[in-house]
Amino acid sequence: MPVSTIAALAAREILDCRGRPTVSATCRLRRGAIASASVPSGASTGKAESRELRDGDPKRYRGLGCRQAVANVNGEIARAVVGSDFAGQAALDRALIDLDGAPQKARLGSNALLAVSIAFARAVAREQRAPFYRHLASLLGEKPKNLPRLTINLLSGGKHAGGQVPVSAKTIDESLATAFDVYQAAASLVESRYGMRLLTADEGGLAPPCESAEAMIRTAVEAIEAAGYLPGVEVAIALDVAASHFYSGGRYHLDGQALAPEEMMARVMDWVSRFPIVSVEDALAEDDWEHWPMLREAIAEKALVVGDDLLCTNPGRIRRAIDARACNTLLLKVNQIGTLSEALTAFRMARSARWQVTASARSGETEDNWLADLAVGWSADQIKVGSITQSERLAKYNRLLAIEAETGWAVRSWQ
Repeated sequence: MPVSTIAALAAREILDCRGRPTVSATCRLRRGAIASASVPSGASTGKAESRELRDGDPKRYRGLGCRQAVANVNGEIARAVVGSDFAGQAALDRALIDLDGAPQKARLGSNALLAVSIAFARAVAREQRAPFYRHLASLLGEKPKNLPRLTINLLSGGKHAGGQVPVSAKTIDESLATAFDVYQAAASLVESRYGMRLLTADEGGLAPPCESAEAMIRTAVEAIEAAGYLPGVEVAIALDVAASHFYSGGRYHLDGQALAPEEMMARVMDWVSRFPIVSVEDALAEDDWEHWPMLREAIAEKALVVGDDLLCTNPGRIRRAIDARACNTLLLKVNQIGTLSEALTAFRMARSARWQVTASARSGETEDNWLADLAVGWSADQIKVGSITQSERLAKYNRLLAIEAETGWAVRSWQ
């Protein structure tokens, strides 16, 4: 395996799409290759996620500053890795994990470690004169041949959202054109129905004041039809319920009701039976392990049962979910675990269970487009970026368009 030597490492604080600080790192290798990477931050976060390091100074960014994480890259991490040889990504990431030494990477910060991990991977790709997606594929030991399907944010409410999946589209180009049509139809519906200007959520989705979750689903179906597409045949719906965020005291507090877990499952099962829903994410709370297997058994033949907060891209939680048959799709968020190598372990575990994988962005994204390369290189089934209206989202879609033009690969067909 080729050995790469880190010659220089530096970081700085930048802002994500919500105006909150995050970390960007730049890695230079001894043979001259240099690359940078910036890391996202989530809003709907699971308690098992690795820990971002925030400054906690209430007088600056309300405590959200990342100066200490940046200082850790420029100081302790740089001292540990600059001048060292690394025989591949796993060696670098292991050094970072060992250096931190704390549960969930809370000492140095997962935002610091991940920025270094991805910057190093990009620098190695440039050193090897390989497109980043091909280098990432080499870490997996496979050769990609398809592009991921798009799961595109359409309507948002609270911390849950409804997305559209262009299931009949054969290319990224066709998928985006379809998404544009549906988005514009939804915008017209929202304007006529609620008499409001187009307000959007963090990920660019429309944020109308729907009276209920079901009303939001109905609006999505109407938008698909108004755009001239057949719901469930040409464009389907993906739900991100984010149930952990309205679960307390053993009840799901949704639409003014306090639902028992069995009632929440029945609600989701009813939606899946009546609407063209092909994917349901976090329909139950992250620690409601008793009911996840029941939900999976009930709806898995009609829709993907996706674990986000349930799994947190954490191999331990993924293993528990596999053993319990709790879901059948991993929502892969690299910053939930903190290094590329650990994310790859999570990916392999999901594949070993014959799960699908959706590579996902976060609500606090930057203009960095590495997620598109990762979704292609690791042959993810879907990629979940957000809407089609903001530059931090479009950077990923435009990168997918570039990879499509370079490779000529088709989008994965819906299984």
